[in-house]
Amino acid sequence: MSIFPEYATSAQGTPGNLCRRRALIGMENFEHREKPPITKEEREAKKERARQDAVKALAVRKKEDDAFRANFQRLKAERLAREAAAEKA
Repeated sequence: MSIFPEYATSAQGTPGNLCRRRALIGMENFEHREKPPITKEEREAKKERARQDAVKALAVRKKEDDAFRANFQRLKAERLAREAAAEKA
């Protein structure tokens, strides 16, 4: 006797993953439903959203690249100043 009465047991006496008695009952009346085709306006709207997202992503990327470049230049100037000070000493 199983402690899980709604499940059938495997050979080891434990409930199996696919041994549920009513597991496939819902599949009997399954009908494949296809998506309705999208209209031309929906396609164009999707393309426009994708274009706007790309423009935003490029703006963010450019801002990050500019910040990186500015920080790189600042650190380079500090390093050169330290090296020049070390040569004088």
